[in-house]
Amino acid sequence: MKLIRKMLDRVEPTFKEGGKLQRFYPLYEALDTFLYTPGEVTQEPTHVRDSLDLKRLMVLVVLSLLPCIFMAFYNTGRQANLAILASDQVQAIDSWRVDALNLAGLGFDPDSFLDNIGHGALYFLPVYLVCMTVGGLWEVLFSIVRKHEVNEGFLVTGMLFPLTLPPTIPLWQVAIGISFGVVIGKEIFGGTGKNFLNPALTARAFLYFAYPSYMTGDTIWRAVDGLSGATPLGALAAAPIEQGMSAVNTSWLAAFLGDMPGSMGETSTLACLLGATMLIATRIGSWQIMAGVVVGAGALSTLFWQIGSSNSMFAMGPHWHLVVGGFAFGTVFMATDPVSAAMTNTGKWIYGVLIGLMTILIRVINPAYPEGIMLAILFGNVMAPLIDYYVIQRNIKRRQARYAS
Repeated sequence: MKLIRKMLDRVEPTFKEGGKLQRFYPLYEALDTFLYTPGEVTQEPTHVRDSLDLKRLMVLVVLSLLPCIFMAFYNTGRQANLAILASDQVQAIDSWRVDALNLAGLGFDPDSFLDNIGHGALYFLPVYLVCMTVGGLWEVLFSIVRKHEVNEGFLVTGMLFPLTLPPTIPLWQVAIGISFGVVIGKEIFGGTGKNFLNPALTARAFLYFAYPSYMTGDTIWRAVDGLSGATPLGALAAAPIEQGMSAVNTSWLAAFLGDMPGSMGETSTLACLLGATMLIATRIGSWQIMAGVVVGAGALSTLFWQIGSSNSMFAMGPHWHLVVGGFAFGTVFMATDPVSAAMTNTGKWIYGVLIGLMTILIRVINPAYPEGIMLAILFGNVMAPLIDYYVIQRNIKRRQARYAS
């Protein structure tokens, strides 16, 4: 490591102001701070000492995503292998994937851990690589133009976005989506720390409305051409009212564990809870926001469940709403984004409850959008500054009244 340090120090003047490659200093700085702790220290007499810088914060978030990443590999491959087993249609898989699995000595057995992992990797990794490559290029371009460092925040955005996508998503749409999320959702507002919308959700929302046939429907979840695999929310939304919860094609336990069709990294509530434990323990993710989302969703879904209606979505109880769709993933990793979420303690509860209420309202009242959590979080992002403003104003007035008395 000393050799690398000396090499970086030797070429540093070339990238500094006045050097031949000064325009590309953000690239040098990104590599330097990725390998080593930044050499700059605060010059002013008053500052906060904290070992948790932005780089380490983002690394911890990525580590908390590991259980969901595992499910992106395992469950995606398992759902595809189950579809192949049921139909005996190996030819429905792209030939290059078949060749890659054969070369690795793997097959299509849904009961084989390695077969599931290997098959799922052939869907997730291309999406992830396209996302990181295209999004990373946009990050570097804006850093060079604005002459600031390449922020590590994209490491999290570049991991979150692929986890929210179906396995059959065309790679060109991945490139367009992450471009929209990075440029429109973040960079035009000033970059990391200045965006008021979650960039990963902004990218997913763009694809959801721009290319709905690739983001919704039964045929996109199994990753096998011609074979459908409806998600529990999609199945219930399309079912007649008299069919009720019998339309849901999985058990509650399977939904909790994540053994069902869905977005590649969102299906497992258990994996999300493991990630939540790490985020809360390291004080990176707000437990108030997570609890608020659960309280809001649980309260309204219970009310709708008791009322009943001609809408089939009213038949889903609160215990089901918490384990299906992207509810757990959105609650743990999206709603708690420290940039776009509320920042005051009281505001975090209001913000979380608002997202929970909006999720169930969208899911149940308008089953044309059976997911709900994505739009609810984006709505919460827009309202977060207003929530914090009124919380702060309320505290100011309360203190003024206390001192006046």
